[in-house]
Amino acid sequence: MKIEAATVEEYIAKVPEDKKPAIIELRNVILKNIPEGFTETLNYGMIGYVIPHTIYPAGYHANPKLPLPFINIAMQKNFIALYHMGLYADPELLQWFKEEYAKLPLNKLDMGKSCIRFKNSEKIPFQLIGELVSKMSVQEWVDLYECTQR
Repeated sequence: MKIEAATVEEYIAKVPEDKKPAIIELRNVILKNIPEGFTETLNYGMIGYVIPHTIYPAGYHANPKLPLPFINIAMQKNFIALYHMGLYADPELLQWFKEEYAKLPLNKLDMGKSCIRFKNSEKIPFQLIGELVSKMSVQEWVDLYECTQR
């Protein structure tokens, strides 16, 4: 499900009504917990949190005109997705997240390399997502990203 939008607010307005509260809460949790330096934007047809060119001029290796992506949230056809590039790049962070998620009375973790899928929007662990978002600073993400590009 691709949502065509020019702004984050327009994106949210186009989310199906039954999923809108979860997207809004996910966005609020990210904004409350994301370290200083990340910028909210609309990229790849999703709500994104990036390191702007003013901080990391090299941008994203696949397209240097784009800022360095870190987190995205998106409404997909059958689920809400949270893409966290740090989980893909940092095995210790991934292990921490899996262990903490397993402690919660939720469905089994549905996850790809950096994509966490929430099929039931009422079972999104917002507090855990807030903790996850807060665990990596801009500089830590840049350092980790540069290590993965070598």
